[in-house]
Amino acid sequence: MALRFKALLALAVLASLISFAKFSHCEGSNWATPDQYIHACYSDLPSLFGERGLNDNKWPYASDTNSVEYPVITGLVMFATAGLVDTAASYFNLNAFLLALIFIGLVLLISKMKPEFSYLLPIAPAMIASLYINWDLWAIITMMLAIYWFDRKAYLYSSLALGVSIATKFLPVFLLFPIIFILWRNNRIKELVKYITTTTLIWVAINAPFALTTPTGWWRFYKLNIERVADWGSLWLALNQLGVGLTNLNYLSLLLLLVGLTAIAIFFFGLKYTPTLASLAFIVLAVVMIASKVYSPQYVLWLTPLAVIALTHVKDLYAFWLWQSVEVVYHIAIWQHLALFTGAHFGLPQGGYAALSLLRIGGALFLVSVLVKRARGAGNTQGSAFDLLFEASKAYP
Repeated sequence: MALRFKALLALAVLASLISFAKFSHCEGSNWATPDQYIHACYSDLPSLFGERGLNDNKWPYASDTNSVEYPVITGLVMFATAGLVDTAASYFNLNAFLLALIFIGLVLLISKMKPEFSYLLPIAPAMIASLYINWDLWAIITMMLAIYWFDRKAYLYSSLALGVSIATKFLPVFLLFPIIFILWRNNRIKELVKYITTTTLIWVAINAPFALTTPTGWWRFYKLNIERVADWGSLWLALNQLGVGLTNLNYLSLLLLLVGLTAIAIFFFGLKYTPTLASLAFIVLAVVMIASKVYSPQYVLWLTPLAVIALTHVKDLYAFWLWQSVEVVYHIAIWQHLALFTGAHFGLPQGGYAALSLLRIGGALFLVSVLVKRARGAGNTQGSAFDLLFEASKAYP
């Protein structure tokens, strides 16, 4: 146990340093374009330091038109760290250091949730490539804590952590979908009501001071996401770039999301056994991201730890590595495509970027399909074939 802990700690530190070396190239050129895209070292950390007035210690939600495009806990982290430095480079280095600590903690947490596959997280290339793009790891660590505590039936701690995570980045709100299913299937209606109530109250308590004092600046994050058009990495932008023009994107995106969640619900109700949240979270968030109007390069930071805890058999590692490979390809593709807009002599044209965006979506779906196929062949002949999908996860927690 001690040896495994030390090995994981060493791998996590090494991964943090490798990622920092990748991103630090841009520090030498002061994050100039197109260099920051050509070398795939763009980061929101130094970019927003000046663009959102953090270098002048401006309150992140004070402006009606230029507030930070993040929920409030992330905004507080951005503001607090800006008060400790005076340059974009030092701001990046301070935040990168904090993110590295969170990443190391995340690796150690995964070692408790899925010890046999925990080594995958610090060596996953797409994870390493994306560590310092923005502040999402602050929300990811609390999301993973919520999953960890939920599967150990520590529902109060889990709901507190999930409320904090949603107030840091709104994406984890979709975990309420499988949480409702699991507690309902276990006939724990009282716990379900308590869980949703606690999570909601925590989110409201954190957000209320901002919503009441600077409502327009606070709402800007949600407004931008509602009004967003087909954006980078999404299915919708790829289709548009390939000549498939679509209108009413908000309705189409919502419709695809509802179809996906309905399919998952039907799948859930067909299971003979109640699965764990750890085994469901990857499926839910993968579907959400496929339906979304954007797939930001840092979204792989959310999916990788969920993929690790969803694995059930060593023979399925090839699917994990194939998915990671297409994520790395996409990571390179997005920056090389953006380089074309900033004066680079070479870059990835529109058609190639659209094709690689679709390849990334296919890679995620392939990983899910392999996990399902593995479960079907597990040898249990009773009940629905889909019952087997989460059979291996019954040992956890």
